[in-house]
Order: sequence, then structure tokens, then C-alpha cells
Amino acid sequence: MTANNEPVLHFFVGKIGAGKSTLAVELGREPNTVVVSEDEWLSTLFGEEIASIEDYLRCSYRLRAVLAPHLIALLRAGLNVVADFQANTIEARLWMREIFKNAGCAHRLHFLDVPDEVCRARLRRRNAEGAHPFAATDEQFDRITRHFVAPSEDEPFDVVVHQYTEENTE
Repeated sequence: MTANNEPVLHFFVGKIGAGKSTLAVELGREPNTVVVSEDEWLSTLFGEEIASIEDYLRCSYRLRAVLAPHLIALLRAGLNVVADFQANTIEARLWMREIFKNAGCAHRLHFLDVPDEVCRARLRRRNAEGAHPFAATDEQFDRITRHFVAPSEDEPFDVVVHQYTEENTE
């Protein structure tokens, strides 16, 4: 919540392995906060259908169409929402913007600025542990990262930058 008890939509910009889901869990510990994880919903609803990046995009589009009104309703009900969805493109951020505008609430765009080599190392570790519903290859990381667009000062968002340092390696 903001100082005036206005609900907040939290969402994330960061490459695969940057720590978006880890931060989402941390933010979700706050009172009156709900975490909605794209990966969990996608793996439960479409797990067998997602074998490529194109499959992910198709299923993600369907999921976003269904969840947008639900996220707006949660925010209008006074809950903070942590939308653990990637907002790595301008188009994805516009979708988030529509949600907080329609809900009439505050927002925080969390930009996890983490070097590619750190993201790759985290991704490989995550894949080896097998705890994440989706395992991306190095080739998929490269393909997806080509579409990554960091938020610019021209975009109308309340951006919180999480700069990578050696101390915060997780």
C-alpha cells in the first residue's frame, strides 16, 4: 500500500534469471498482498502445450486476456498485487499500464538490472535444480533477450531500479 492506503500493482522488467520471481515472493510477504505468477498459471493450464517460445507467447496472450479483469478486481478491492509477469517489452508494459489505469491504483515497475552472464549462471543453476516449471536453454535465453527493452525515462512508470552488485548474487 502507499502512504494513503492506495493499493499498488508491482510488476517486473528483467531478463530470465534476473530474480523477478524471487523479488515477487519477497514483495508478496507484505500484508494485504497477493502474488499472481505467470509461470505457475501457464504451467498448470498449458504446461504440455508449451514447447517453444511461440507456444509461450500464444498461451501467455490467452492467460493475460483472462487475468487482466481479475487483477483489476483485486486492486479495486484494496489488495496489493504482485504480478510476476515479465514486462520486458514496451507492449508488455502497456498491458500492465492498462491494468493499473483501469484499477485506479498506484504502481511500481521493478527493473532488475542484472548482467547477462549472471542471469545465465542463475538460469543454469535453476535448470539443474529442476524446481522451476520451465527450463530455458542458452539458445532460448539469447532468442528471448534479443527482444528485451529496458524501461526508458520516456515511459510513464514509477520505476524502482534493482542494480546488481556482487553482494546480492541471489
